[in-house]
Amino acid sequence: MGGLLAWEVIGVIDTEGDCAEWSFPAEPGAVRRARTVVRGQLRSWGLDALGDVTALLVSELVTNSLRHATGPIGVRLVRPAGIAATLLVEVSDPLPDLPRERAARFDEEGGRGLQLVAHSSSRWGTRPADAGKTVWFELSVPG
Repeated sequence: MGGLLAWEVIGVIDTEGDCAEWSFPAEPGAVRRARTVVRGQLRSWGLDALGDVTALLVSELVTNSLRHATGPIGVRLVRPAGIAATLLVEVSDPLPDLPRERAARFDEEGGRGLQLVAHSSSRWGTRPADAGKTVWFELSVPG
């Protein structure tokens, strides 16, 4: 985990094979820690080319979760397999309300996170969960 102290991440759920998953406390440092572990995992999978965009989009979604949820925030990466390779990224939180993409006014400081996800990913969406929701996006792996 590249220099992160164990207490900074609630728990690394799985980082072997095709899936890596973490859970972060709902506190401001979660955004930085999520970016760090995502970049590290992508580097270990040889997917450095997706590091910047993935870290940016994860930052946006974790920030959204922090603004609205009080429980832990989950981040999950699923490594692509096959020729038409796609990286799946999921960010989950305990708030049941599904986010909606909206057009932010020019003078607004926020409201562009989902627009950024929609325009930067090949597909994205949301789904309710037993305890909260998940926002997911897919990125094409450069060939």
